[in-house]
Amino acid sequence: MSLKILTVVGARPQFVKAAAFSRELQENFSSQIEEIICHTGQHFDSNMSKIFFSELGIPRPAYTLETRTGTQGKTTGQMMGDLDEVIQDTKPDFVLIYGDTNSTLAAALSASKLNAPLAHVEAGMRSWNRRMPEEVNRVVADHLAELNLAPSEVAMQNLATEGLGDTAHLVGDIMQDALEMLANPVQLGLEGFAASNGFVLATFHRQENTESPERLTAILQGLNKISRDRPVLLPMHPRLRITIRDRGLESLLGPKVHVVEPLSYIQMISLVKQSNLVITDSGGLQKEAFFLRTPCVTVRDETEWVETVQLGWNSLCHADSDEMSSRAALMINSQGKDGHPYGPIGTGRRIAEILLNH
Repeated sequence: MSLKILTVVGARPQFVKAAAFSRELQENFSSQIEEIICHTGQHFDSNMSKIFFSELGIPRPAYTLETRTGTQGKTTGQMMGDLDEVIQDTKPDFVLIYGDTNSTLAAALSASKLNAPLAHVEAGMRSWNRRMPEEVNRVVADHLAELNLAPSEVAMQNLATEGLGDTAHLVGDIMQDALEMLANPVQLGLEGFAASNGFVLATFHRQENTESPERLTAILQGLNKISRDRPVLLPMHPRLRITIRDRGLESLLGPKVHVVEPLSYIQMISLVKQSNLVITDSGGLQKEAFFLRTPCVTVRDETEWVETVQLGWNSLCHADSDEMSSRAALMINSQGKDGHPYGPIGTGRRIAEILLNH
């Protein structure tokens, strides 16, 4: 009799991580582990569907919940109600969750209240900023999980400090498995865009940056200043584009800041590899830049991925246009240290083995 796992995902980075783990299960554990995938509908668009099904080969979800809008509390509560039904219907041996989204929190709470064992991938990460919804989500998930699957020694130490050492297992970072799946991503044609001295790839989506008019204004001004030396490519979510338009901030983006629609995972990885610098507020993109050895500037006051900063591949920066410009110039011309704090390839296999042995 095989082990039954209910994998709950809802945001683009989780689709990528789930794809890597599902590939491992299909290739090496198909007779031992049955995986059922539930997509909460937290992020659902045509670009996501392309990633979820076509590009990464992840199995089609057995359950797809409705897309919702509203406050974080309202959407999380609605997801919990639907996930209760999914868990009761599937009766899994483990509910498997990734990262720190509202889908992660909803699944953790629902599984806990229904006494379904919970396994949390990317456990133990801390930014130490409880104002971030993601920080609250990851802390709650860790404290409810029966298995905390940590990506680094720092994460293991965080779990031990919070009294969760008995639940903690060092498995490495599943994002490395995902990148290994795409060892030779496509090279995008950038004719008419890339200058002879390269380009900067930028993404911004976090609430703390996009919902503050002052921070968003400073960020856009910073990108404009950076583009004076190298063109900036800015894949932009439609919600952020509307926010910029409604606040009358479009004029802050100069002619060398090229705004494009959201890109697929393979396209983004290709651009990270081709760029001279990534500037972002994304947690996942910080790591991908690190794995691909592309310097990164993170426009946040703190990061949960502290190892990337310690090794010199990532630099934290305030939402200040002058600081962004000077930090970008510094990082482009710098070289970080060698180091592999997130373990070797094979995280998916290690997770599967821990689940089976437990």
